[in-house]
Amino acid sequence: MKILRMLTVLFALALLHARYFPLAHADEWDKTTKITFSEPVQVPGKVLPAGTYIFKLLDSASNRHIVQIFNEDHTQLITTVMAIPNQRLEPAGKTILRYDERPSGQPIALAAWFYPGDTFGQEFVYPKAEAEQLSRLNKREVPSLESREEKNETAEAKEETPPAPTPAASAAPKAENTQVAMRNELPHTASLLPLMGFIGISLLGVAALLRMTLRT
Repeated sequence: MKILRMLTVLFALALLHARYFPLAHADEWDKTTKITFSEPVQVPGKVLPAGTYIFKLLDSASNRHIVQIFNEDHTQLITTVMAIPNQRLEPAGKTILRYDERPSGQPIALAAWFYPGDTFGQEFVYPKAEAEQLSRLNKREVPSLESREEKNETAEAKEETPPAPTPAASAAPKAENTQVAMRNELPHTASLLPLMGFIGISLLGVAALLRMTLRT
């Protein structure tokens, strides 16, 4: 009876825990946070209009720096952004957001997000062009990632650039010209041999004729 009563108590505690604490554990894992912006905010590659959003980490054990942004009721994924670790000296009991300035008339840029109680947060990685602009305005190095459009432009520029001639290719015509010159000179060298032979035979004949004349 005591064992049965103990099992009943443990089962009840398990049900109570599952009912009241599952969201807390889920939030600790994916850092689910509801954030409200009173004005438009720039995130990597996208501007979020004023409103409420859900920020959370992608459910991945291998990469804990991929941030997903959903609408308020968590029914639509708005964007997914890459991040790198960002450290605070002391944890805060509330959500901390860091911003970067942008040109006049443009919304501020969200730079980093810290979950309550964490000393490590997520620093957002911006496309290369946006990161360079933010770096100039805020006098700090903003992490960057080459966007798909920038990669395509780089690839197209490489395709349009004509390849430079290689040393082997430039040397080939010289070798061919040398061979042609040799072929042109060979007939002149070969045509002298019969002439020299004829001259030699003629000289021998003249010498024999002189010898016969002297004997007589």
